[in-house]
Amino acid sequence: MPFDPPFDLLSFLAHGLLPLPWWGYVVVALVMTHVTIAGVTIYLHRHSAHRALDLAAPVSHFFRFWLWLTTGMVTKEWAAIHRKHHAKCETDEDPHSPQTRGLGTVFWQGAELYRAEAKNRETLDKYGKGTPDDWIERNLYTRYSWQGVGLMLAIDLVLFGPLGATIWAVQMLWIPVNAAGIINGIGHYWGYRNFASADASTNIVPWGILIGGEELHNNHHAYGSSAKFSSRWFEFDLGWCYIRILETLRLAKVRKVAPTLHVAPTPKPTPDLATLHAVIEHRYTVVAAYARSLRETCAAEIAALRERAGRSEPADVPSLTRLKRWLSAETTEVLPAGERATLARAMENSKALQTIYAMRKDLDHIWERSTETREQLLARLQDWCRRADASGIAPLAQFSVQLRRYA
Repeated sequence: MPFDPPFDLLSFLAHGLLPLPWWGYVVVALVMTHVTIAGVTIYLHRHSAHRALDLAAPVSHFFRFWLWLTTGMVTKEWAAIHRKHHAKCETDEDPHSPQTRGLGTVFWQGAELYRAEAKNRETLDKYGKGTPDDWIERNLYTRYSWQGVGLMLAIDLVLFGPLGATIWAVQMLWIPVNAAGIINGIGHYWGYRNFASADASTNIVPWGILIGGEELHNNHHAYGSSAKFSSRWFEFDLGWCYIRILETLRLAKVRKVAPTLHVAPTPKPTPDLATLHAVIEHRYTVVAAYARSLRETCAAEIAALRERAGRSEPADVPSLTRLKRWLSAETTEVLPAGERATLARAMENSKALQTIYAMRKDLDHIWERSTETREQLLARLQDWCRRADASGIAPLAQFSVQLRRYA
């Protein structure tokens, strides 16, 4: 009877302990990288950086260990850099803004920008508070951060043979490309916006699947402490689905989600304190809705200015895209000098644009006047609605009606 050895060395060297068909290796790589994405969005981002949810110790420790194996990232470094990004967004101090550093730099060199900021002791001390500081964090994950990815390489080679090196390479590139490149780069450069937040954040697509919900970046910047990133009916946040599953299993507890704007079926005759509270709490929604509501009026005014100027693209006539950006800006001081001059000339030649822009700035005063009482702020809102109703600009009056439906 022939002897069948229990261990085939040649097969092991060629295929590892788990020989698979070609598609099996693809599935393994996708599953492993997806667990990494889930760890980044649930543990590092929503739990550690923003404290939007609490995680049970087993879940937290699993993600810490998995991210040590697959990324070598230290929780304190990641959370500190991300918090600084929110605090200094789109300024020269932002660790990875494509608006100041260029899209190409952030997309292709995002990992280098991260490592450079991780060496900034001031950033870690100021923004890294409240992150894990137990024995295993100090003596393993932080002290031997890159030994974890070396161990992951060894595991991949043992399990899958030479193809394990390819799977490992995909794992190592997954976060630098998707998080550092796509989210930090494209997510502040291209996409659509639900909220007129004071930065350039965008939603890349409405289906947050591939990167666990991080694709809904504008929603996140509008409500940074929310555990849920989707905000409109057609948006889907896979990370939020995982959180709800963990919550059902009592392995997570959501601390905060973005407030829901309630719209009454009929408008109130005049704004009350509930209206004021809704306008202030949902100010990013209000600003975005204002720009959308006045879009057609602005387009008509721009067309009229061009017709009077007799040129297709006169220098003193702004584009509709540029005007929408001006209406979303928190202050004209953030605009380049040339754009401020163009805006001033356009308003000189159009009373409607002047009114629309002035009323937009007056909205800011309602949520900026923190020293005023609720009654004083309410009086400002009521006066704003009266002036909008009497402006002679139909969409502006209709927007006033819409505000009075907020509850």
